[in-house]
Amino acid sequence: MKSTLDLRPVYHRLEDRIRPHVILCWLALLHIRIIETRTNQTWTNIRHQLDQMHLGTFTGAAGTIRRRTTTSTAQQKILAAVGLKEPAAYTSITPNTPT
Repeated sequence: MKSTLDLRPVYHRLEDRIRPHVILCWLALLHIRIIETRTNQTWTNIRHQLDQMHLGTFTGAAGTIRRRTTTSTAQQKILAAVGLKEPAAYTSITPNTPT
């Protein structure tokens, strides 16, 4: 059976590490399935769309600006389907102080 999940060996030997690891993996899978159900899209497509969102840091003589890329229509639909607001366009603006 093919899957979108990447599996690799996990070397936990202690019970107090195995149990949290399994729970965390189960929660991640549950989260993925909920998002797939709400958007009617595959995880591969959702991840591809959201991987296109980037945050750039631009530094110049006047200061530093951190700005994200413009959200596409597909990204807006995914965010709305899972009840998330669109992130702010500018996350920080830091002017240089004269010395």
